Amino acid sequence: EVGPTMVGDQHSDTTLMNFLGAMKRKMPGNNFWEYYVSDAPRVVLDKLESYGYRVVSMTGVGQTLVWCLHK
Repeated sequence: EVGPTMVGDQHSDTTLMNFLGAMKRKMPGNNFWEYYVSDAPRVVLDKLESYGYRVVSMTGVGQTLVWCLHK
């Protein structure tokens, strides 16, 4: 897959979001903000691994893939 990749919500660590190069946006119809990057998921996961995170699980929800990471 290619980007964009959702990487956080309005409660996410801003330092981590800056490290990922994430941009904050609010999509029409949603009552919440989200962070996203244009990078493909594999690029984001590599960056998070270098920041000390590791994947602990992954699942698919419709056409969306969800990774759970832990530091």
